[in-house]
Amino acid sequence: MGSVVAMLFGLFAWMLGVWLATLAGVVLFPVALLVTTAVLVGLYCVQASAILLPDTAYGPSPVSRPGGDHRRDPAYRHYLASQVWQDWRSIIRLASSRMSAGAARGLSRSTAILLGGKQGWVLFPIWLGVCGGIVSATLPVAVTVLLIATAYLATVATGLLAWLVCVGVLRTIEQVLMLARRILQTCPYPGCYSKFTLPVYSCSTCGAKHRHLRPDLDGAFWHVCQCGTRLPTTILLGRFRLQAHCPRCDRRLPTRIGRVRIEPVPLVGGPDAGKTTFMALTVDALHGAVTAAGGTVLFADEGDEAAFRQLRRELAAGKISKTLPDLPRAVMLDITLPGGSEKGSRILYLFDPSGEHYTGASKVEEMHYLAHGEALILVIDPFALPAVQDHLLESESRLLKARGVILSREDPADTFTRLRNELAGRSDGGRQRRVAVVLTKADLLESTTSGRGVKNDLPGWLTLMGLGNLVRELRNQGVQTRYLTSGLPPVTAQVVELFGWLTGLRLKGDPAAVTTAELTAGDARRPWDAKARPEGRLPLSYLISRRGIAAITVALSTTVIVMLSLLMLTAWIPGGSSAGRPASPAVAVQVPAPSSAPAAFAGHWTGPVDQPGAPAFTMDMVLRAGRRTVTFGYPELGCSGSATVHGDGGFADRIHLFEAITDDPRNKCQKTVWASLTRTAGGRLDVRLYINPGSSEPFATAVLVRR
Repeated sequence: MGSVVAMLFGLFAWMLGVWLATLAGVVLFPVALLVTTAVLVGLYCVQASAILLPDTAYGPSPVSRPGGDHRRDPAYRHYLASQVWQDWRSIIRLASSRMSAGAARGLSRSTAILLGGKQGWVLFPIWLGVCGGIVSATLPVAVTVLLIATAYLATVATGLLAWLVCVGVLRTIEQVLMLARRILQTCPYPGCYSKFTLPVYSCSTCGAKHRHLRPDLDGAFWHVCQCGTRLPTTILLGRFRLQAHCPRCDRRLPTRIGRVRIEPVPLVGGPDAGKTTFMALTVDALHGAVTAAGGTVLFADEGDEAAFRQLRRELAAGKISKTLPDLPRAVMLDITLPGGSEKGSRILYLFDPSGEHYTGASKVEEMHYLAHGEALILVIDPFALPAVQDHLLESESRLLKARGVILSREDPADTFTRLRNELAGRSDGGRQRRVAVVLTKADLLESTTSGRGVKNDLPGWLTLMGLGNLVRELRNQGVQTRYLTSGLPPVTAQVVELFGWLTGLRLKGDPAAVTTAELTAGDARRPWDAKARPEGRLPLSYLISRRGIAAITVALSTTVIVMLSLLMLTAWIPGGSSAGRPASPAVAVQVPAPSSAPAAFAGHWTGPVDQPGAPAFTMDMVLRAGRRTVTFGYPELGCSGSATVHGDGGFADRIHLFEAITDDPRNKCQKTVWASLTRTAGGRLDVRLYINPGSSEPFATAVLVRR
């Protein structure tokens, strides 16, 4: 007998323990769900932060140093164009592994603790609730990761769209400015003479060459060199402050190329025509006029400075060395006038080839620079004209020989013909818009019988001396032409005026008022001095982008956890929701005074209640004739109470009730409700429920029938 009692007692105790464990499991399920979700999302955020927050190129998602691909510039790709996808793959791969391992550890430890011994017979419901919560956390975690992925993609898409707009705007602005300022970029070196739209730029820190330094996939505003130095992508942003190189021959180009128009000025003339002398006089005159106007003139190359000093010494000695027969390298002058507009700046390429280059058609073809510019100087040696040579007196010939004048056999008319044929054979037919015709050795010419009055009408004199075809062709082609006689000492004001017209420079200074200052080589710009990032550090744009994405990830994860917590509280804590409660109160109105139930309404009534957004439930009501109190209930909700009759409101087929819930253990029902009951033709009751008496819109309706 005692064993049976003990067995029954043990069975009762086990059932009681299982029942209590079941209640605990029901409570622990949402707790485990919420905690697991928070832990797994936290692991995701930790892994994302470990990848996105460090200021280093190494780590779980390393950033490769550029420079291995010779087809690309040694610059980092824009973060949103490349690295962002590698970071995303690394986050998903590593975070998934950590979250799976964390969930597996939670299941394993819960099983070992709750089911590891005999207590498992009692704690099985708790284990089921805890493990069910852990497994069910897969859904909110997946939703959270999906939301983060959506936000990630939206952020990247927005950034790429903004980058695309910036690239388009910057490229358009640069192109418009290039066209408006008529920027010309060419190479001044023999064997190349190429024309290009974008030079090669070298990094100011490491010297690496960048062939595509413009807004593109490497960046809109800046490219980041392999050494970490930011390099501007447009002239407006300061690209001209970097050292430029020719994209074809890789030789150094003058500073400010791209910002300032290059103006090639070829000097065309036969042997011993005086081109070098005229160029030296022109450089001196330009230096004086620009300095007088408050501007600066600089040689772009130190070799030009040394060569010009030697040339000035030879001029002072009265004997100029013969120009070498090689193709010429341009003498580069960087000119800046006050005012800051494009009219006040030029880079002049002065080409002074030996006269022998114009004595054969094949040699003229090699001078590709002739087709680049819009200006040209025809240098004519008067003593190379057959008409002048034929009319020289013997005394004049002796005087010229004593002064070192060599009577050239190259007729200037032949030189001009070869030049015209070469330019006409090119695709653009020659783009020269302004041609200056300079007659050199005018001081010696005036001492001869042929040269008297040459300064009064130079075009007429040239026509008389056999160059009428030259004068007429220049006039017929619509080319702007000016004529100048040049001799020693030079009339510098005339030279300055001619060169200002020829190059588009607004030269107004008086060269005679300038003190003798040396013309030197120099840099007219402020070199780019951006600092490189320390070795192993991320580019600044990468760091900003990564940390921005990390902030979005953490903020979105926190928002999801908070919303899930509120949802769990609303769903599981008593009073958090009510099927019988309306969404919002209505406006209260007056109702008739308390009364008793008419006989026509007496009976036991029941029927379904229709409340939007709530599960179906029924209403049960008992009205007794002549009684003021009515009993009612909502069986599915487990609540009931009593109501008082408030008269018919002036209508024989309508009464009003004031319901008060007195029994509601599950806290599911609205405590007070006003009801309007109307008898219908079919013997039914049309019931409308309001929060306030006589509100315009009910929150629920019902149709009751007698039982």
